[in-house]
Amino acid sequence: MRLRCLRINIVIFALLVLVPSLALAKVVVSVSCDHEDWVYKVAEPIEFVISVKDGDQPVKDAKVSWRIGPEKMEAFSMGESELSDGKLTLKSHGLDRPGFLRCNADVTLDGKKYRGLATGAYEPYRVKATTPKPDDFDQYWSDKMAGLGKIPLEPIMEKVEIDGVNDVDMYHISYVSGPKGWGSQPRFYGMLSVPKGEGPFPALLQVPGAGVRPYRPSYGWAQKGVIHLTVGIHGIPVNLPAELYKSLRPGAIKDYPEFNLDDRDKYYYNRVFMGCKRAVDFIFQLDKFDGSTLGIHGGSQGGALSIITAGLDKRIRFIASTYPAMCDHYGYLNNRAGGWPALFRNRNAFNCTQKKIEVAAYYDVVNFARIIEVPILMGLGFNDETCPPTSMFSAYNSITSDKELQIVKYMGHWTDPSHSKKVHEWLTDKLQ
Repeated sequence: MRLRCLRINIVIFALLVLVPSLALAKVVVSVSCDHEDWVYKVAEPIEFVISVKDGDQPVKDAKVSWRIGPEKMEAFSMGESELSDGKLTLKSHGLDRPGFLRCNADVTLDGKKYRGLATGAYEPYRVKATTPKPDDFDQYWSDKMAGLGKIPLEPIMEKVEIDGVNDVDMYHISYVSGPKGWGSQPRFYGMLSVPKGEGPFPALLQVPGAGVRPYRPSYGWAQKGVIHLTVGIHGIPVNLPAELYKSLRPGAIKDYPEFNLDDRDKYYYNRVFMGCKRAVDFIFQLDKFDGSTLGIHGGSQGGALSIITAGLDKRIRFIASTYPAMCDHYGYLNNRAGGWPALFRNRNAFNCTQKKIEVAAYYDVVNFARIIEVPILMGLGFNDETCPPTSMFSAYNSITSDKELQIVKYMGHWTDPSHSKKVHEWLTDKLQ
C-alpha cells in the first residue's frame, strides 16, 4: 500500500514538473487599446481588443460581456459577443472632452467569473479640476496650524525589539495630535526607526492608506541612514493584536470618510490632517534629525495625505504620492468620476446636501495641490478603479511646483514593481 502511494506521488510530481501548465493553468482576460500608449486625442475613435486564455491556450468557445463608457460612469455601449480564436475587437467613438474611456470585459467559465479592463486616456494633461478653492481656504488652514503650535506635543517613545535587527533603534511612539475633545487630548500613534550612530540624519514620514491595521517598524530606510516614521490616523496604538483592527473595520470606523461631513471643524479628516502635520513636529524634535531634509510618501489615502501634509507644513522638502485618493470630490457633481471615497457618486442623497458639498472643498487634494511648493513624484495607472485617473490628473494638473509623473498604464489600485523601484530611487536621490 505504501509503495503504491509513493508511485502515485512520484507520477503527480513528474506531471507537475514536466507539464507545468497543468499546475499553473490560469484563465486570464486581457483588454488592450489600439494605441500603444493608450493615449488619444479628444473625439478620436478607439479600438479595444479582448483576449481570453486558459494558461497559454486561447479560449475559443466563450462569450464575453462587455461595457464601454467613461470610468465609473454609466456605460454608453454594452453587449455580449462570442470570441473568435480567443479574441474580440470592439470599436467605439471617443470622448468629447479630456478624460478616460474604459472597456470592462467579463467571461464566465465553469461557473467562475473572470474579468479584465483597459482604459484609454483622452488628452489627460488637459483635465481640469471641478472642485473650487474656497475664498478662505488658506486662512482657514493657516489658523488651524497656528492653533496647533500652542499645544504641547508630549511625545512618548517605547522601545521595540525585533529578533535579528540590531543596527536600528525602533520605537512605538505617540504624541498629542490636536486640541482637547471630550475632555482629553487626542493622540496619534506610529512606528519610528532611527539609525544607530551620532547622526544627524535625514527623515521620511509615511502616511497610511485607508482602513485600520497594525504597523511594524519600517527599518529598511533606517539601515540606510534615514529616520523613518509611519503613523496611523485613527488615534489608537498601532501595535495591538490584529483581531482588534479587524473588528474595527466593519464596526466603529466603517465609513469614517463620511463622519461629520456637514461640519468643517468636526469632519473626521480635520483631526487627521492636524495629526499628520504634528508628525512633522515630532520628527523635528528628534535629536538625531538633521533639522532640514524631510520627505513624505504614501499611497491611496496616504498619497492624498502626502500632498495635504506638505501643503500644511512647508518644512517638508519633497513628496512621493502614489495613486492619491480624495482628488476632485466634485467630479461626480459634474458628470464625471471623482476621487475616493466617492462622496457624491450617484448624487447620494445622504451626502449631497449643500453644507456637505461646501465642507468637502476644504478637504480636497486639488486645493492642496494648488499650494504645494516642493518637488513631487506622482505615480498612477489608467486602470485604477478605486482612485479614478480623471480625479488624479485633476490634482496633478493643478500642481505648479516641480513635478514628475510616472504612468504605468495597465496598473490598477496596486503598485507595479517598476513604480516601487522608481519611488525608492527618487526618494534616495532627494535624501542625499
